[in-house]
Amino acid sequence: MVKIRLRRMGQKKAPFYRIIVADSNSPRDGRFIEELGTYDPMKDPTEFHVDEEAAKKWLQNGARPTDTVLRIFKSAGIVK
Repeated sequence: MVKIRLRRMGQKKAPFYRIIVADSNSPRDGRFIEELGTYDPMKDPTEFHVDEEAAKKWLQNGARPTDTVLRIFKSAGIVK
């Protein structure tokens, strides 16, 4: 199964995430298929950038977003 999820980057106590498409069996920071954007929870308000066309393409092909990614997509207007 293919999932759209977050990949943790950044230093200790300063998380920064990339939104990626990966196989559900691969580790959190392991192999991935495609990078869709970024998410920075440390800024106020939280900042994110998403490639809308690529995200919609993966959602139409059956990729399942995690809860956090789904919330980001709703904020970006990709998902209702």
